[in-house]
Amino acid sequence: MNDPRHISIEDFDYVLPADRIALEPSAERGTSRLLKWQKGRLEHGQFAQIVDWLPSNTALILNETKVIPARLYFQKETGAVIEIFCLDPIGQDHQMAMSATKESTWRCMIGGAKKWKDGFLSKKVELEGNELLLHVERLENEEGDFQVRFFWDNQRFSFSEILAAVGEMPLPPYIEREVEESDEERYQTVFAKREGSVAAPTAGLHFTDAILDQLNQNGVDLLRLTLHVSSGTFKPVSAEKMEGHDMHTETFVVPLQVIEAILADTKRNFIPVGTTSLRTIESLYWIGVKLLENGNEGLLELHQWDCYDLPQTVSLEASFGALKRYAEERQIQTLQGGTALLIAPGYTFRVAKGLITNFHMPKSTLILLVSAIVGDDWRRIYQYALDKGFQFLSYGDSSLLLPE
Repeated sequence: MNDPRHISIEDFDYVLPADRIALEPSAERGTSRLLKWQKGRLEHGQFAQIVDWLPSNTALILNETKVIPARLYFQKETGAVIEIFCLDPIGQDHQMAMSATKESTWRCMIGGAKKWKDGFLSKKVELEGNELLLHVERLENEEGDFQVRFFWDNQRFSFSEILAAVGEMPLPPYIEREVEESDEERYQTVFAKREGSVAAPTAGLHFTDAILDQLNQNGVDLLRLTLHVSSGTFKPVSAEKMEGHDMHTETFVVPLQVIEAILADTKRNFIPVGTTSLRTIESLYWIGVKLLENGNEGLLELHQWDCYDLPQTVSLEASFGALKRYAEERQIQTLQGGTALLIAPGYTFRVAKGLITNFHMPKSTLILLVSAIVGDDWRRIYQYALDKGFQFLSYGDSSLLLPE
């Protein structure tokens, strides 16, 4: 496996016209377009054709994360509006932070931070005929962001319920419009389950319950895991070489049964739905390698360059076997950890045999990931999509990439 630290992001640029950035989802979920690339051959159709275009003996890997309405607005007595964007909980996992009924502390971005030097901000929240006061306290700076403590005066309600009442869906910055009521549904997959993301796993937005049922009827298994998408997914690459770029760490939660399903047939066509599912399933392989290296001890954490520095000859069976033993020895049914895995050209895929994904921003780490799958053909794929009128980015159209 080649080391990508020398790669220049300038080599992964392309011209994306503004009118190709989808500002709205398709009229109905599942009616977007689908580009298929299979070993260099290109064709296109409607997304529903995914049912027929997947290879035999396929298992799809779905990310069950649920987008939280993470953007809140508070008004100071001076009239100044302060925007608080929740990124990740501090001191708790996402489930505990969202179910908290007294207080919850988060790493946040703050719009108008210079106007909020100290003190509390408060706002009234109406919930089920009850009124409560939500307070926020700015604690300290944290690598350009802030620690913010939320606390409220009615312990009947959880932080999740409060966010649902007053928070706003965090549409990506390139969707330059006001958030609409319809976004609460359409910027969420139909299989979203675990609250925690501040951005949708957008490849999953195309699936309907009917399409998922048809896939099941066709013998396609659906393996479900969670990676909570952070705002770092939109972080631009500003370094001259990739060695100067710091990948964001994201939390994953993977049921033991997913590990067991992969161990049951390691030759199967495991196709992740989205880059988040792909990064999770590939990260698991390398965490298994780390467990073997460390005598089955250590945290389930993967750093940006680990996969390029670890031993390269460990089999999928051995790696996932180590993950299964780790869970069984601790008598746990889920593996929870973090990953900052960077997948770039030269990466050797250990689990994934393809990818379902939208079309990504120029000069992004996601373009690097696509290039790792399809090689230099990524330019031909993207030009084909532009020539055929495809829509790009989060609310845009989809692609099915099959290198084998």
